[in-house]
Amino acid sequence: MFVEVVFPLPFRKAFTYSVPKELEEFAKVGVRAVAPFGKRTLSGFIVNIPPTISLKKDEVKPITDILDDKPIFTNKTLKFYEWLSGYYLCSLGEALKLLVPQGTDVETKRKIIVDKDFVQELLLKEKKKDSIKFKILLELSKRDELNFSLLQKVVKKKNIYSQLRQLHNQGAVTILDEVEGVKVKAKKVKFVKLAKEIAEIYASFPELDRKSPKQVKILLKMIEAKGIALPVAELLHKTESSQSSLTGLEQKGFVKIFEKEVDRTFRENYTEEHQKLILTRHQQEVVDEVLTAQNKNEFKTFLLHGVTGSGKTQVYIELAKQALEKNKTVLILVPEISLTPQITSRFFNNFGDTVTVIHSRMSAGERFDSWRRVLNGKSKVVIGARSALFAPLNKIGLIVVDEEHDASYKSFEMIPKYNARDAAVVLGNIFSCPVVLGSATPSIESMYNAETGKYTLLSLFKRIDDAKLPKITFVNIAHEKNKSKTETVFSKVLIDKIDDRLNKKEGVIILQNRRGFSTQIFCNDCGEVEMCENCSVPMVFHINQNKIQCHYCGSVKPVPGACTHCGSINIKYFGTGTERVEDELQFYFPNARIERIDSDSISKKSYLSNLLLGFSKGDIDILVGTQMVSKGLDFPRVTLVGVISAETTLWLPDFRADERTFQLLTQVSGRAGRSKVEGEVIIQTYNEKHFVLRKVLENDYKGFYAKEKADRENMGYPPFTRIALIETKDTNMDKAKGAAYDFYKEIVKYKNYLKISDPTTAQIFKLLNNYRYHILIKSNKENDPGGAILRKAILESWTEFNKKSRYKDVKLFYDVDPQSIM
Repeated sequence: MFVEVVFPLPFRKAFTYSVPKELEEFAKVGVRAVAPFGKRTLSGFIVNIPPTISLKKDEVKPITDILDDKPIFTNKTLKFYEWLSGYYLCSLGEALKLLVPQGTDVETKRKIIVDKDFVQELLLKEKKKDSIKFKILLELSKRDELNFSLLQKVVKKKNIYSQLRQLHNQGAVTILDEVEGVKVKAKKVKFVKLAKEIAEIYASFPELDRKSPKQVKILLKMIEAKGIALPVAELLHKTESSQSSLTGLEQKGFVKIFEKEVDRTFRENYTEEHQKLILTRHQQEVVDEVLTAQNKNEFKTFLLHGVTGSGKTQVYIELAKQALEKNKTVLILVPEISLTPQITSRFFNNFGDTVTVIHSRMSAGERFDSWRRVLNGKSKVVIGARSALFAPLNKIGLIVVDEEHDASYKSFEMIPKYNARDAAVVLGNIFSCPVVLGSATPSIESMYNAETGKYTLLSLFKRIDDAKLPKITFVNIAHEKNKSKTETVFSKVLIDKIDDRLNKKEGVIILQNRRGFSTQIFCNDCGEVEMCENCSVPMVFHINQNKIQCHYCGSVKPVPGACTHCGSINIKYFGTGTERVEDELQFYFPNARIERIDSDSISKKSYLSNLLLGFSKGDIDILVGTQMVSKGLDFPRVTLVGVISAETTLWLPDFRADERTFQLLTQVSGRAGRSKVEGEVIIQTYNEKHFVLRKVLENDYKGFYAKEKADRENMGYPPFTRIALIETKDTNMDKAKGAAYDFYKEIVKYKNYLKISDPTTAQIFKLLNNYRYHILIKSNKENDPGGAILRKAILESWTEFNKKSRYKDVKLFYDVDPQSIM
């Protein structure tokens, strides 16, 4: 028996292995196999079982193990991962890696054992202080052992094999290959149950009470449990007993101790009362339209354009009920973790334990158990951020992508750099089920797809319970400053409005889309800004921890007492982050209960759930936050939203900057007035006449869309073109530049079919100590509707680049359909 295996490595082909007799019954398409790969051992995916092969059996290595009891993907889902790898230009193994939870793979880790005295001797003899050998010896002299991958990272070079082989031959180091097993497994807990009849146990009490009263206490607690097995740890804690007392009872035959698998279920602390809601006429019309496709098992993509507070979540719940009644499964994607507490609470209220949550804030064990519940068919509804797209659901009957316009659906760092919204549409096509994309501010691409008939447009233009859209007011900060009315980061108008709402015991949300206290530290004498050493961005001052930090690489330094360039103490702090907003609110409203939501403050588990719960109950008066507070939060008690600076995202040098600003301001405005009390939004700006801000004021999505669409067509951006961004990066600027120009020489051969920019420095030129160069490629959708020419050009250019360029060790990435070109 032979199998074809793909590995999560950048090789675009399957490798053939033989199957030992004892593993033949377990080797199936869709399971993971452990196999030798070069000098390593890796986990891969069996994608085919060929009836015959042209190789002889002794020319083929055998697999060594099978990791799964049953297939984790089917032929149907394999089609989805094949599309993912083809469209986003990665290997099938890299795409399939998204399917399995982290920590469930087997792989070899190479370890280096160091003879420190010998290495120290060689280091003293090495004359070239800037050579790679010197760097390796210097690092090895500091430790007794280290991982191969760590050494590569520290010396900033991948190809160190020849130097290490030489050191190994000299006896300075020993290189070991250790197979690391699965890190995340099913959790087993010891339980205890009674092993004798209760009457017999009672008869033994007098003697037990005389010799060991603790054992009687344990038995009484177990009799109280009425035959239910109890966890050992819990029983010993409640009875204040020791393990020896329980072991004594087991030896006497009174109890039986056994191991039992327990489920690590993730539950948000945030809860809401279950309300039985009756759909409005408009909601019912939307449901009926989608059900037409659902009842026919027909693939159709619906764009649900519903204003904030129009009851889109209730539509999703109703459609999910219908899918479950047909014995189908449901996938609900939300853009950020901040949205999951509220939406999961509503789904748990309706569907109970059949709901499973999957997102990155869960522990590895919780994610693994969630994944297994889905795989075993125990969970029929999956809710989560973009990674939930890869939950092993079968028989999908409905896919929902809530807030479909959100940029966080795009994977920026991992390979493949997929867009979960676009991939969800393809998954719906494969499973022949409806896909609902919901948003109050649909992306330009999705609305264009609806306009051209690719998607079906559905609308909800009225808020439920006759709630009105909030009244929006602009405050010109420049005018306020001239009149000396501005009170630090807050205008007098906004301060007065907050005071009024607090007196009425109503909720307030304040948006400032920058973290930290001050976003720049500037020297008045030499004019320099305190920059990150690893990235070409300013360091941000965090007052709570009294540090300055780079928000890109995470580098932290103490707050400088003087300018690090000229030594002057005449330094100023500029820019406003959420910490400063929170600090000033505490000054103006000392009795108000204020909390902050940003990625700095919600890192602790369940912190966000507890915070939202407190806000919904009225225990918190004001929520300050970044764009997290603009998404999906539904609190009827919020009547005022304040925006500190409308321009935060408007001036970014990116073709989506106007769209992002319109979406952010419209979404955060929608948090106000979601009940009978009318809401109000105060937006502070320097330029209230800007087209984007006027359209926010008028709540005119159609007008904004028409102008943005015309601008995109004129400039040759999506939805009229498909774009790809090529990025080269290296710690050596000349190498990063050389690689970009070498790749450009290959890709420019396709200039008759594609529009290709010259290599340029990236907007953020240095990031994580790497210099970055970009090439932007555009492919007109009229000539290349599916993007096949674009992908072929990139892949063939990459192949030629690897053959010819002397810079092929430089990191080169390609991003199809990037959300940002910065």
